[in-house]
Amino acid sequence: MINQLENLMQVIKSRKDAPSDESYVASLYAKGRKKIAQKVGEEGVELSLAAVLDDKKEAVSESADLLFHMMVLWSDMGIEIPDIIKELERRERLSGLDEKNNRPK
Repeated sequence: MINQLENLMQVIKSRKDAPSDESYVASLYAKGRKKIAQKVGEEGVELSLAAVLDDKKEAVSESADLLFHMMVLWSDMGIEIPDIIKELERRERLSGLDEKNNRPK
């Protein structure tokens, strides 16, 4: 799975300078980080609604949309997949409650 995500990230990065009328990713970059972040929020809400409706097929689809838009946002912010993996690995050593309680307020 990591290879697929890395491949997708390379595609996302390669589309950054494409004409925005030829690439959805380029059109997101052209609209700026605020729009990209908005799309992440929209997809998160759509995933939540699918879960509440117990619609597994829609939840899978919205999960893919959310992951894709998160990756566009990561790319825009200069965040790499290993950055996310490193943070997840750090959290493996903590209980979920301890990690949450130790977050800056």
